[in-house]
Amino acid sequence: MANRHVAIDGPVASGKTVAARALATALGHLYLDTGAMYRAAAYLALHYGVDLDNERAILALIEHHRIRLVPDESTSAGYRVEIDGADTGTRLFDPEVSSAVSTVAALAGVRTAMVAEQRAIAAEGPVVMAGRDIGTVVLPEARFKFYLTASVEERAERRAKEFAERGLDVGIEEVREQIEERDRLDRNRAVAPLRPAVDAVLIDSTALGAAEVLARMRAIVTAGP
Repeated sequence: MANRHVAIDGPVASGKTVAARALATALGHLYLDTGAMYRAAAYLALHYGVDLDNERAILALIEHHRIRLVPDESTSAGYRVEIDGADTGTRLFDPEVSSAVSTVAALAGVRTAMVAEQRAIAAEGPVVMAGRDIGTVVLPEARFKFYLTASVEERAERRAKEFAERGLDVGIEEVREQIEERDRLDRNRAVAPLRPAVDAVLIDSTALGAAEVLARMRAIVTAGP
């Protein structure tokens, strides 16, 4: 089962979540967005007023509160995130959570806890897993690895549109600054920095629609050994 795993990495708003969900549906695999798990940890830290660099306190929150990703086709993401059985709705994608998540995700102890959970999920059967260190750290033996990217301008427009659809008024320049800062933090963190696996297929989605990205990935997976 493990050799059917698909790892999809890339920066924020590169299209990996949409592509991963669609590919998982096409293949009949479980879909897991690991970024949502880190967002949940960041949300907990903000909710309880814990300093974002307080690793011990954030680990205590993760241990005390159960974070679950539940498949739900009625949602735009294809899943909902529950904390202690309560649906978090769209709160994990609020601007303040988006600004906090890279700091929380850079904590070694938090990553260790999350990676263990992600690998345990993958051990149950083939998965399409999206994140920032899937092909390099979480599932380095995944048979298929992809790295999605897109221009900062395109990614900012995508994220600003998402905010607008949720009724949040966030200017495009602010969104762009958030994305550039998150890119910097993700690529320069000491633990599991954002980078493509050496054997990953790179796809620039700047000028590609979701269907085109899916078609490229599916062709590679279905033709693979």
